[in-house]
Amino acid sequence: MTDTVDEVNLPYDEDASQQEKIEALQERLEVLESQNEEMRDKLLDANAENNKYQQKLERLTHENKKLKQSPLFIATVQELTDEGVIIKQHGNNQEALTEVTEEMREDLEPDARVAVNNSLSIVKSLDDETDVRARVMEVDQSPDVGYEDIGGIQEQIEEVRETVEMPLKSPGMFEEVGIDPPSGVLLHGPPGTGKTMMAKAVANQTDATFIKMAGSELVHKFIGEGAKLVRDLFELARQHEPAVIFIDEIDAIASKRTESKTSGDAEVQRTMMQLLSEMDGFEDRGEIRIIAATNRFDMLDRAILRPGRFDRLIEVPKPDKEGREQIFRIHTRDMNLAESVDFESLAEEVTEASGADIKAICTEAGMFAIRDDRSEIVEQDFYDAWEKIQQEAEDDEEISRTFQ
Repeated sequence: MTDTVDEVNLPYDEDASQQEKIEALQERLEVLESQNEEMRDKLLDANAENNKYQQKLERLTHENKKLKQSPLFIATVQELTDEGVIIKQHGNNQEALTEVTEEMREDLEPDARVAVNNSLSIVKSLDDETDVRARVMEVDQSPDVGYEDIGGIQEQIEEVRETVEMPLKSPGMFEEVGIDPPSGVLLHGPPGTGKTMMAKAVANQTDATFIKMAGSELVHKFIGEGAKLVRDLFELARQHEPAVIFIDEIDAIASKRTESKTSGDAEVQRTMMQLLSEMDGFEDRGEIRIIAATNRFDMLDRAILRPGRFDRLIEVPKPDKEGREQIFRIHTRDMNLAESVDFESLAEEVTEASGADIKAICTEAGMFAIRDDRSEIVEQDFYDAWEKIQQEAEDDEEISRTFQ
């Protein structure tokens, strides 16, 4: 801190010379200038602090004002009439007729999304966006699965590649021949045979946008929600053509139609009809290919199986002996195996095993080696693993019969 004026020894007595008085006054001037500079710095710091608090006050005032405002509701424009605009509010499906300015009317059209207040007056128009549930179904990173990771179904893999990959990679071949490329493929067969893995391999091999979903994700409680999600999914695919849509467990929404009058069954049927329309309706589907999978082919409605919707119906059965041997080699290529392990004998032993079962056998065989404190897996570990998996399956069936 600089000395104050009072601390400076000024010679005010009459005996001081003129020169001494001048030096004292100069010293006092220097002190005042130093103090003035200090005060100027403090003033600048105070102004900066004041500006910071002023900005914080404005922000809090703005937030407080927003919190006091009534929320806006989402609605859809149904019709533009001479009397005004007919809107339908989301959620409760309430319809209302409201007036808008001529300037806003020019920006509105049927099916446009708008924000309305408590009195259902249109406050502003909103961008048309697909449902966030549809956007999150887009696969950003390719799955770490290739065709070489799938064994025992090479014929089915080739059919899928012809149906999905070839039209996307070589569309000119179909134009030269003069035919339309297949639009979709339905994979059906027992659980664990590699249907979903084939879809993952397609996502890995193609540069097209890959959108995955489960049939159960399209089943909703409120009327029209499932159909809207289907529309949004296909709209998302059109925005990112070429695209592949994979629908797993499609029987959840595409089962045979019945005479049931319950609201739940009716909503599922509405969702299925929207799916049928998107797959083969008046609007051109574009460069969008569809892969679907199901374990219950017998439950599917005949309308979804006709050509134009699914041009290829590919059965994916349990692997034969050669296929089982190939699957064993795929799932054990990173395992530390004894030289005595005979894959041919293992393939003959597990006659009823699916691809998923064989993967479980390999994992369980490794666990047997770990329990015995061994780093090497012997052939007996695989037989013990298969016996354990079969016993667990029998126990599950017994429990199911008990509770039926």
